Amino acid sequence: MLTEECEALLARQFPFWDKLTPEERKRFCESMAPVHYDRGTSIHSGSEECVGLLLVKTGQLRVYLLSEEGRDVTLYRLFPGDICILSASCVLEAITFDVFIDAEEATDLLVMNSAVFHALADENVYVRCFGYELATKRFSEVMWAMQQILFMGVDRRLAIFLTEELQKSGGDTVRLTHEQIARYMGSAREIVSRMLFRERGRCAPLARRHHRDGRGKAPRPRGKIKLRPTKARSVPLRGTFKKRYFFCKNARKCDLVTE
Repeated sequence: MLTEECEALLARQFPFWDKLTPEERKRFCESMAPVHYDRGTSIHSGSEECVGLLLVKTGQLRVYLLSEEGRDVTLYRLFPGDICILSASCVLEAITFDVFIDAEEATDLLVMNSAVFHALADENVYVRCFGYELATKRFSEVMWAMQQILFMGVDRRLAIFLTEELQKSGGDTVRLTHEQIARYMGSAREIVSRMLFRERGRCAPLARRHHRDGRGKAPRPRGKIKLRPTKARSVPLRGTFKKRYFFCKNARKCDLVTE
């Protein structure tokens, strides 16, 4: 990368930047390489490789666990401005579990060489502290995902997922398909569809894309879910939100609207 562009970007993304010497900054920049991944590309596959530190410029990454039977559990996703350190797990001895990383859409990254980051972490305590602080943050997200899967019902997990997606977008619409929602939640598409299309206590038939459904209404476009605020009881969620959204088992009292 060009030194000027690199320094301006890294100064915004890494809090330890002003603690580096000029030579360390130069090494840091020279080790960063721009990489583009198409949608669906596997970036990191468990312990087979140590890609390095990833800085997301555009796009989206999914970090997940994969069993021997082929089942996967999404741990968290990364968006522009986020940094992934689990892809450089060979640098931090305390990280002993393997994760997989895929590009969920066309993604541009800055990849830092693992050996260089390891050397800088050994030489500079601020770099080392940043690495462990970031790993701790990601581990907290992993524990939150496991807590939901192990101790919460699907209805509450779906409510939490949709509300957190609204917090990220800043609007009232989640632009994801049922298949994507199920994969990110660690559930099945059929279960997500059943809960989203439930009406008056029973499952409403799904309208096909080019036909009207049995009630004479035009089919709703796919890949978009809209929620509206309600004064009814809200599910307890992690964090504080300006608006709270309600989702419940009793569809007659739900204020969840799909479009």
